[in-house]
Amino acid sequence: MFKRLRLGLTKGWLHFVLLPLALLWISPLIWIVLTSLKTRVEVFDTTAGLLPKIAQWSNYPAALSVAPFGRYLINSVLVTGGIISAQLITITLAAYAFARLRFPCKDLIFGLFLMQVMFPIYAIFLTNFVTIRELGLMNSLWALMVPFVASGYGTFMLRQAFRQVPAELADAAKLDGCGHFSTLWHVYLPLVKPTLIAFAIISVVTHWNDYMWPLLVTNSESVRTLPIGLGLLAKADSGADWTRLMAATVVVVSPLLVFFVIFQRRFVDSFMHAGIK
Repeated sequence: MFKRLRLGLTKGWLHFVLLPLALLWISPLIWIVLTSLKTRVEVFDTTAGLLPKIAQWSNYPAALSVAPFGRYLINSVLVTGGIISAQLITITLAAYAFARLRFPCKDLIFGLFLMQVMFPIYAIFLTNFVTIRELGLMNSLWALMVPFVASGYGTFMLRQAFRQVPAELADAAKLDGCGHFSTLWHVYLPLVKPTLIAFAIISVVTHWNDYMWPLLVTNSESVRTLPIGLGLLAKADSGADWTRLMAATVVVVSPLLVFFVIFQRRFVDSFMHAGIK
């Protein structure tokens, strides 16, 4: 009985501490949604309350009419999906090689491979831009994906996870006649699935919200992504239309929020079991 009481008090104390933190975290999202339903006058009226007097649902179609957000949404899905698909293949093969195979200068090559983690992404924009231009990929969806098909951070995460898998399992697979690809598929990948999911979440959020790179390598609406549409609303000739901008922001972040709500338990479990040792 006392054990249950102590457990209940502990949970209650945790809820008491975490609830204000949760409200603090979600408050910007609440403000965005409420602002998207206000008039422009209410946004700048210091006497107006937090809630809109009359919900202006018309801000949403008005915001979507500024730019072809439907086309931008499709492009964002294609680019983000293409990047994460390519990254999961490249980081898996590279991490397995660095973790379990022996070849000359392995540590040196791995150190050079990790150098891209040490440099901020903006430091290599120029070299990436020149490469994309020389390949003739400017103003295309390929230009948005090619520089990110490999990830030093993802390779490092997965290499650490592979190194935690007991070597006896791989030896047993080899005795059963499995080659490297069979061993990777049947032994390693099922055991490092939480790490793969954790990296996939980070990658999807990063590239879904990417603004600078699509702005640099695209110049037509047919290949631009959702963050570019938000930029168009923020740089209107008459100044930023905050109501429409917030409405468009809700549209942009909604797919990620819905995705998180559906798979939130898997997300939490993935990050809990994907610690780097």
